[in-house]
Amino acid sequence: MKLSAIHSAILLSLIPTTSVLAAGLDRSGQSISAFLQPGNYVEAGISVLDPEIKGKDNAGHKVSDMAEDYYFPSAAIKIQATDKISVGLIYDQPYGADSQYSTDAGAFGDGKQGTGVEVKTNNITALIGYQPTENWNVYAGPVFQTVEAKVSLRGAAYGGPAAVGGYDIALKEEDAYGWLAGFAYQIPAIALKAAVTYRSEIKHEVETFETFGLGKLVFPSSTTEITTPQSVNLDLQSGIAQNTLAFANIRWVHWSQFAVTPNILKAKSKNNLIDYSDDQWSASVGLGHKFNAKWSGTAAVGYDSGAGNPVTTLGPTEGYWSIGLGGQYSPAENYFIQAGVKYFWLGDAQAQTGGRVAGSFEDNTAFGYGMKIGYRF
Repeated sequence: MKLSAIHSAILLSLIPTTSVLAAGLDRSGQSISAFLQPGNYVEAGISVLDPEIKGKDNAGHKVSDMAEDYYFPSAAIKIQATDKISVGLIYDQPYGADSQYSTDAGAFGDGKQGTGVEVKTNNITALIGYQPTENWNVYAGPVFQTVEAKVSLRGAAYGGPAAVGGYDIALKEEDAYGWLAGFAYQIPAIALKAAVTYRSEIKHEVETFETFGLGKLVFPSSTTEITTPQSVNLDLQSGIAQNTLAFANIRWVHWSQFAVTPNILKAKSKNNLIDYSDDQWSASVGLGHKFNAKWSGTAAVGYDSGAGNPVTTLGPTEGYWSIGLGGQYSPAENYFIQAGVKYFWLGDAQAQTGGRVAGSFEDNTAFGYGMKIGYRF
């Protein structure tokens, strides 16, 4: 059952929306699947998440949808420089957050403004791989990463303006470096492929601006340490029947030691701005099938453990279950277009601030969408 390169491209990615919603601040899932494609290859894609996260505060008042829609692009190029050496670049946005509570006066708003958060990251990963035989690929490379964020806390859950309910923080964009390393094993005749990839933590020293009392108390800029977590990805696939592949992805992220602790906020409230209590474990398993020369499809189910409960009020869900469907159209053997959709059942969670539960968020859902174009040359 020898599968051609276009057959194996069914699993280039499950669907572009595989990891648009995950524990902690995890977004992209940090896949390197493009680098493991045969020959020379380039791709570009975009993923969109449309969540709906509602709940109740401790007084029983309804909290309207606080989750903002967001999208993020990705791109990659891989060059097979020689029979044994390959090089590549991968761009993604691995971590992020985007939420905005209602301005209504209550636990998370003061009548004029609502609690909100925006976190953005960018990653560029450079890879070099060595293939001593057809079966093995050992790879490593540096990672360039930028981080920036802004957060506003409003409402009674944070003690109002007299405490931290009028707190704002801006973390200026800053860059730092990390690294990754891994290996892959494959048997092309049966479309068998297994890859293990480790990514290091990356430490940032971010210039920080903090204000209290709705801007009445302004502090000089300081420095906040933010360490994005180390992670391990395990990717598996194998042909199981003619034109049919089974696949799985398992991911671990070390969120249990993650914390953002601005100096002035810590001194005034004795609390972190964001932290998590557990590591994230996630998995996705499914099937890909090639229907004819131009069309193929995938179906998969996914699970994410979350990063602990109670959780931060800035992201009040704990993990998820999901189901996804994707399709791929290949007008010619050297290029294709992918699209997919995924539905998420979000885990119930209690949202806390200052070590106290401020509300409960239950029975929430999300839709993910994605599209990707790939080209072999």
